[in-house]
Amino acid sequence: MAEVRRVSVEARRARLVARLGAPAGGVREVVERLVAVHATDPATVYLAIAARLPDPGGAVSAVERELYARPPGLTRMLAMRRTMFVVTRPFAPEVYAAAGRRIAVKERKGLLGHLADGGWDAAWLMDVEAEVAAALAAHPESSGAELSRLVPRLREQVVVARGKPYEAKQNVASRIIRTMAAEGRIERRRPAGSWTSGQFRWATAEPLPELPAEPARAALAKAWLGAYGPGSEADLAWWTGWTRGETREALGAVGAEAVVLDDGATAYVLPGDTGQDPAEEPRTAQLLPALDPAAMGWRERGWFLPEGHAELFDRTGNIGPTVWWGGEVIGGWAQWGDGAVVWQRIADRGAEAEAAVGVAAERLGAVLGGVRVTPRFRTPLERRLSA
Repeated sequence: MAEVRRVSVEARRARLVARLGAPAGGVREVVERLVAVHATDPATVYLAIAARLPDPGGAVSAVERELYARPPGLTRMLAMRRTMFVVTRPFAPEVYAAAGRRIAVKERKGLLGHLADGGWDAAWLMDVEAEVAAALAAHPESSGAELSRLVPRLREQVVVARGKPYEAKQNVASRIIRTMAAEGRIERRRPAGSWTSGQFRWATAEPLPELPAEPARAALAKAWLGAYGPGSEADLAWWTGWTRGETREALGAVGAEAVVLDDGATAYVLPGDTGQDPAEEPRTAQLLPALDPAAMGWRERGWFLPEGHAELFDRTGNIGPTVWWGGEVIGGWAQWGDGAVVWQRIADRGAEAEAAVGVAAERLGAVLGGVRVTPRFRTPLERRLSA
């Protein structure tokens, strides 16, 4: 029986730097390497990509071109763990079949239950959705507010939390539009505000081809292992939102090879990826945004987080802006009111690291160009630094 190879923490960090941190040739290549970029916070998409471009100066316009060109090179979609991601357009059908389609089914079921509280049924919803599709055909790239004017029934309201102290009325518009987007019928286009805005315009989407779920899950598992391996079964199940059975099936379908981590846990890599680890790269510093893929790729993250890292997370486990050195997090960053980038060290890695982080902060400041970015999920460290 072949001996199971051990992968040390140092080797995992070297892989992280080589596969998730190294400069890429362009915007699409960055997203391909990362598999999917968290997009719950719109600014994360731009800053995560900019951090991995050799020349980040034109990153904002370059990302916008890929998102909003016709046809787009990148697309936003609700997928793994009911989270918004940006993926490359060619990979979107696999991601949808592997994770997004199930979310879309749940969204529609929840929407119908929500509408039932107002006395409306599936037939009523179908009529409204037809009106939305007709409105977008006549008025491409309309905002949610504009759609509500064009389709008056979107302004209907439903009482939520009836009888509770926090009872409130909500328009049905956002739920209907979100469900249509989750199903790939409409898509987010250029925001009404700046690149940090989450107020998107909407347009009719090019339909994605329907793929079977099992091979799509295998394709997604293969991409994840190539970027984030070694990772455990629990890591992949958490990242995708799959059941343990689906995760094991996908790992088996790609022939994933088992390795042993420093703590004795079993993890997996792609077939043949148990060989020599990447050569150690010259240490570089990176300031990565909240919810960056490098910090959100695994359920268990202790191997790259320092002691005292609790302040980097909000109460629900969302990670804020982080400072990286040699494949590990050594601090967090924020912006002052004037837009200046500031950071706080959590782990001391010497003068070389301090100097490199200072250069990286200046580089990030040039990308931001005075724009103030406030993370959607604010952490204790980010709040304190920005005060």
